[in-house]
Amino acid sequence: MDPSTHKLYHEEGFDSRQFLEHYLSENSAMAYREDSLKFPIQSLTKTFSEGLIKGDILIDLSVGSMVHHLYAACEFFKHLIVMKVSDRCIMELKRWVDERTGAFDWGHAAKCHVDMEGKSCQSEDKEQKVRSALHHVVKCDLKKENMVDPIVLPPADCIISAWFLDVICKDQDDYMRYLRKFSGLLKPGGHIILIGSLDATYYTVGKHKFYHFIYDEDFARKALAREGFIIDCCKTKKRVIMDHLIDYKAIIFIVAHKEM
Repeated sequence: MDPSTHKLYHEEGFDSRQFLEHYLSENSAMAYREDSLKFPIQSLTKTFSEGLIKGDILIDLSVGSMVHHLYAACEFFKHLIVMKVSDRCIMELKRWVDERTGAFDWGHAAKCHVDMEGKSCQSEDKEQKVRSALHHVVKCDLKKENMVDPIVLPPADCIISAWFLDVICKDQDDYMRYLRKFSGLLKPGGHIILIGSLDATYYTVGKHKFYHFIYDEDFARKALAREGFIIDCCKTKKRVIMDHLIDYKAIIFIVAHKEM
């Protein structure tokens, strides 16, 4: 699909609250609960509980102002650094961090995490742990070599990128270029965790359709290998419920580490 036929996330932006309501809310009618909430939460909880991915710094490069993917990570990293391309997403996220009136309620995601960990009475503690570990929310410019210039970030032990490459890439060259930039933020031996939607061409926020880079599992695997990553885990979840908001066929979860 031609990127010019739809809006581009990082160039035109979207309503961050509507995005959350469409794809990540606690609404029982929300069609993506299994794919966008439960599958990533389950996969991340299992990955981090194995104890092989941990350290001082985790950098998050994910779409919108989501935080549910950070609940599992907060137990294993001292500092969480979140990078966003949009002021609107930064404001939405900081509203939650600062516990301000009108913040998006992530209680359903916290409960899902602690239920999987067998600690169902500790969902509020989990939210506070994320808030305490989330030391920096910084704006990034994808056009710059150092995306957070003039800030210089220390090398990270791990990067999580959930659906971000899907929405900022126009083609395979873009994907490789941004993956290389992400790799530059990692220590040798550091890990990258990618979550994305396979074979999608668009997604909808409000009344607007946005461009989605179309790719499959084989491309994602080869892209990581070309950038010097060794894949530790790769799994997909086939889409079951169909609707008009987005046309993906499956969700992919990949864990890889950077060669020393």
